[in-house]
Amino acid sequence: MYPVTITAARMGLREFTPADVEPLLSIYGDPAVTRYMSFESRTLNQVQNTIESVIAAARADERLDYSLAGVLPDGELVAFARLSIDVGHPLQSSGQIGFALRADQWGRGLGSEVVRLLLRLGFDELGLYRIWGARDPRNEPSARVMAKAGMVEEGRIRGHLRLNDGWRDSVIHSILAPEWPDIG
Repeated sequence: MYPVTITAARMGLREFTPADVEPLLSIYGDPAVTRYMSFESRTLNQVQNTIESVIAAARADERLDYSLAGVLPDGELVAFARLSIDVGHPLQSSGQIGFALRADQWGRGLGSEVVRLLLRLGFDELGLYRIWGARDPRNEPSARVMAKAGMVEEGRIRGHLRLNDGWRDSVIHSILAPEWPDIG
């Protein structure tokens, strides 16, 4: 499925372009934003590589990665949104979401809109059965965003990720397709 464009009242998701490097750097280059992510803040070169990689993945014959720019109605990029299809899962009916919102946009409900758009993409457009997300146990705002979207906290994976400061647990949240129509 290419290109992807999906919108709501206050937020939209679209494909990334080469012009998105600087706006994405304002998200991925910010230590406050990446504090609870699975990677450290990124450099300009790393963000350029990320943009090149997601643009190439978007045009794959069998698209498994939907990394999309989260934009305001005026087109301003304020979020990175990702839905990755779980490879090897029967009939590829499961996907993982991830999202990052520019720090100056926190607390406005935009993270919830990004997640709802990702769920719409996964359930309504791609026909997935299960969508899940993982978060750092300390990231309570992310827990609230996923709960607001109808995602259920499933449990904790201990020692899930190794970061520069050591091993980190992850808390898993999910939602199933039969639960989505009641929420979406």
